[in-house]
Amino acid sequence: MRVTGVSITPPPTAAGNPKLTPELLAACAARYSRNNEGLPVILSLIDWDDPDKSVDRIFKMADYGHASIKGLTGTIALFIDDVSMYMAYMLFHYSQMCDGQESSTRYIKMGPEGLLPAETLGIPAAFAEEWKTLMLEGFEHYQEEYARLDTLARERPELVRYPEGANDKVKDRIRKNFGLDRARYFLPLSAKTNIVLLMSARMWEDTIKLVESQPHPEAKALATALRTEFAKFAPRLEKHAHAEESAVINAQSCVDDWAQAIRKNGVPVKNLSGEVFVGVDNNFPPFMRPTRSLAESVRGKRNRYSPVGQHLKRIFVRAAWNNMAVAELRDLNRHRTGNRFSPLIPVGFYLPDEIDPAPHQDYLNRWADFSERMVASGAEGAAAWPYAMLLGTQVAYEHGQMGDKFVYMTELRTGMGTHFRYAELVRKAGEEFIRLLPEAKSCVQFGTATPE
Repeated sequence: MRVTGVSITPPPTAAGNPKLTPELLAACAARYSRNNEGLPVILSLIDWDDPDKSVDRIFKMADYGHASIKGLTGTIALFIDDVSMYMAYMLFHYSQMCDGQESSTRYIKMGPEGLLPAETLGIPAAFAEEWKTLMLEGFEHYQEEYARLDTLARERPELVRYPEGANDKVKDRIRKNFGLDRARYFLPLSAKTNIVLLMSARMWEDTIKLVESQPHPEAKALATALRTEFAKFAPRLEKHAHAEESAVINAQSCVDDWAQAIRKNGVPVKNLSGEVFVGVDNNFPPFMRPTRSLAESVRGKRNRYSPVGQHLKRIFVRAAWNNMAVAELRDLNRHRTGNRFSPLIPVGFYLPDEIDPAPHQDYLNRWADFSERMVASGAEGAAAWPYAMLLGTQVAYEHGQMGDKFVYMTELRTGMGTHFRYAELVRKAGEEFIRLLPEAKSCVQFGTATPE
């Protein structure tokens, strides 16, 4: 694991503009809100031989609950190499306001060398060898299916749905996506990935707290590495970036919930048929009802990036799926808006229509039996469950957000080039949204999810 903070250098066109560290920026912005003297005067008050003096005065206020000051540091970019897919999932889950990217299973073919060591992840010693054998076997099933699907795509190009007029280079990329998109369900969630997140010091502080609250050794090591790099950019805030009791209790509650469910129901390996729930809150105060219809709120809308009116923005939408594969969970979890939640309780195992489950059934049965035994072995084994999961593991997932953000997600995740499976799941939620609120039909422009 490696964490690297990256500073932003101003372009030549801004060479003459003021240059401030993240904490000096926050100090100046905080003073800016308390008088009307203007930026040039504030900058003139900085003692450049001892700039920390003014910074220290401002950040004392953060100790008294003025958390907004921590958000004035601007964007801090941290690149995180070689963390597990599970930890990357949790980073996005915790980093509600981040911008970020993760290594894509759609473009990168993965191999067994990407499996992290059992001791790094907290796999109980008594189960470590069996765990490693099963995870490496998962890579074998992934690679075998990718090779088979690639051959199938060459023999039956109509399955890939190449765009009209696509050249050989584009066809090669789309064919690769076709195979990787369908084979990835055998990949372990314990496989290595890389992730970059950009957010303010306030958000980094909260994220590091929550990461450290998890019971996993990888989480503790990651929190320490993040804090060390974070301190280079916001040294006065590093002391706040530690786990709190409430976060530790909440993290343990999640472990207890999935452990109890697995002990009771096991780890199912059959594909669970889909069920979608959508709840729409379209109620408004009697003294502030919408003055425009939903259709009027999207008049002139060209695409998902176009601004929309207040009526759509004031509707709350809760969408939930009973059978979201972890592969798609990782993708949909990256949306910044609203609240996203999964209990990570296994309810089935998804494989696409192009993969016959029969040749893989013995492996999945052995994997499920192992997972059940490890979770039942005690606290350490229960906590390690996410690191035994494969991307095909199905779990329930809920996302609550405002109507305009739900429409944006629906259009993005059914649009050109999207993954076939989450396009299918999100479209079902969008259709249910319209069934419940027929006047919203004009608000949603479903995509075709065709390859780029």
